Amino acid sequence: MLKLQVHPGILEAGTDEAGRGCLAGPVVAAAVILPQDFKDELLNDSKKLSGKKRNDLRPIIEKEAISYGVSFVYPNEIDELNILRASIKAMHLALAQLNQKPEFIAVDGNKFVPYQNIPYLCVIKGDGKLMNIAAASVLAKTYRDAYMEKIHHEYPQYSWGQNKGYPTKVHREAIMQHGTTKYHRKSFRLVPEQLKLDF
Repeated sequence: MLKLQVHPGILEAGTDEAGRGCLAGPVVAAAVILPQDFKDELLNDSKKLSGKKRNDLRPIIEKEAISYGVSFVYPNEIDELNILRASIKAMHLALAQLNQKPEFIAVDGNKFVPYQNIPYLCVIKGDGKLMNIAAASVLAKTYRDAYMEKIHHEYPQYSWGQNKGYPTKVHREAIMQHGTTKYHRKSFRLVPEQLKLDF
């Protein structure tokens, strides 16, 4: 089982994002403060869990967390800021939704910008080490997946219901055939250079 948090006994928020490597859709971040007695054998890095397990965990996390927040940063802003800044902004917005100010923040990954002078630690692959980050990764992923499934009905040709906006072969071929949508990140290389034809 994962360790609960970096510093036992204090009010600590874990934060993580989903959708950083996607060609379409928002980057979504979550922040979660778990109670000291929280236990769940299932909870792990959301990428290691099936969609069903993530969806089963989401209401458990939401019910048992001391507080949680989920925030979306959309493609136009990702294009303006760049994906790293947009991811950190989404984490800050998720932290701002917490109804209690954390004493410490555990951040998944290796880059962060200080939030309200609260001490923090970047933990590489933190969603496979700490429960508070893993819980944030599950919320970020389930909220983002639900959003991509919703917009899939608007543009079914891109198969976002299956690929969730990630750069799969099917997604890239659809971009080449149909062009881009308002949900695509225009600053990303949407199609590999060698697949473009110059006439």
